[in-house]
Amino acid sequence: MIELYIGGCRSGKSTAALQRADRMGADRKLFLATCQPHDAEMHARVERHQQERDAAWETVEEPLDIAGIIRQHSRPQAVILVDCLTLWLTNLIIGETDDKGIQQHITFLEEALSVASGPVLLVANEVGLGIVPDNAMSRRFRDWAGSLNQRMARCASEVILTVAGIPIPIKSLTRATLQENK
Repeated sequence: MIELYIGGCRSGKSTAALQRADRMGADRKLFLATCQPHDAEMHARVERHQQERDAAWETVEEPLDIAGIIRQHSRPQAVILVDCLTLWLTNLIIGETDDKGIQQHITFLEEALSVASGPVLLVANEVGLGIVPDNAMSRRFRDWAGSLNQRMARCASEVILTVAGIPIPIKSLTRATLQENK
């Protein structure tokens, strides 16, 4: 089961995903953090996010190989929460990954999700609702973020848009629908 939590910055998507994961009753809860804090403000932000999770959460920090972590840790009674895909994409772009490399990373992620034996919850920012950026790097980021979000939504059985702290299901496939789509 793959769920995608998407919304604007500070929309409540991470909180919604954490609450959903806590309700699953998994034997193991793994928080896959993609953030690379580069300044004091970002370090403080990471610490605040860590305090939002109870002691049952195990944190793995991985800025690039999230597909590998999912493959390594996916189990039927383990939930993996990836927060967030948008920072992961930023890490790839800042790391000077070319478009072919980004495509390959996304394909590896799709493959890892397709064989995951336990639930994976993905968190991503929706960045396509604003204006067209004024520079090439920002447009490249926006374009890749839109493509990534579309591809993850296709992988997901559930897509939840979060607005003002309110999670709104926008895609929900029942087990019968999932069987029909195979």
